[in-house]
Amino acid sequence: MHIFHKIEELENHFSTVSKGESKGMVPTMGALHSGHISLVKKALNENKHTIVSIFVNPTQFNNAEDLEKYPQTLKEDIALLETASKDIVVFAPSAQEIYNSDIKSESYNFDGLEKVMEGEFRDRHFDGVGTIVEKLFSIAKPDNAYFGEKDYQQLQIIKKLVEIKKIPVNVIGCPIVREESGLAMSSRNKRLTPELRTEAAFIYKTLKDAKQKFGTESALEVTEWITAQFKKNDLLKLEYFTITNADDLQTIKIKSENKKYRAFIAVYANDIRLIDNIALN
Repeated sequence: MHIFHKIEELENHFSTVSKGESKGMVPTMGALHSGHISLVKKALNENKHTIVSIFVNPTQFNNAEDLEKYPQTLKEDIALLETASKDIVVFAPSAQEIYNSDIKSESYNFDGLEKVMEGEFRDRHFDGVGTIVEKLFSIAKPDNAYFGEKDYQQLQIIKKLVEIKKIPVNVIGCPIVREESGLAMSSRNKRLTPELRTEAAFIYKTLKDAKQKFGTESALEVTEWITAQFKKNDLLKLEYFTITNADDLQTIKIKSENKKYRAFIAVYANDIRLIDNIALN
């Protein structure tokens, strides 16, 4: 296992890589779990070299308390990665290494993808995402990059970033990995009490019910039903639920037979914010 904290160290390590030896990258904010490992294994299977970045990016947090509470577990993360393979390059820089003394995000126009859902509730969040991903791609120069579909909106935005900036990397979306209860795996799950972790399975259960209802009911009817279900739940607070086109993420009113749709949800369990989504057709 190679562990680098400096950009120069990473660049020197790959300076002798032969042409044609592909590099796969899994950008993460650490607090790794089985969902991350599924991405890492796919990268290992499809590339000669695999890079996992571990960096809690300050510019994508619009809530300072959320940034402060975000788990940072580098030692445990490296131990988990070693269960997948010891032939992994870990890049774990400091904020100073990435941003120097100017910790701020660039401004991006992602053709409206950044203005809905997460963008509506988390001001400039995707400017922060775009900034760090562009920096990481510039530093590591991967051929392939792997992202989980739990953050489906982020995945679409990164694809748009690559298109806009003409970055030569293939962005690959990977299926959501879930706990036995159905709860989407997330680093934030570690902060849930046992009671809340059990109750949070309600999120995926209602998404599955929404998918079934979407076959015979309108998007508005499904949305109203979801809202009513969460009003009955004393432990979970619904922030938003929406049904969108799978490509442009715009909320729909009328269904068309030839389009793909997806449902997105954000829920608070106490102060812990959980997101999930599901393909509807």
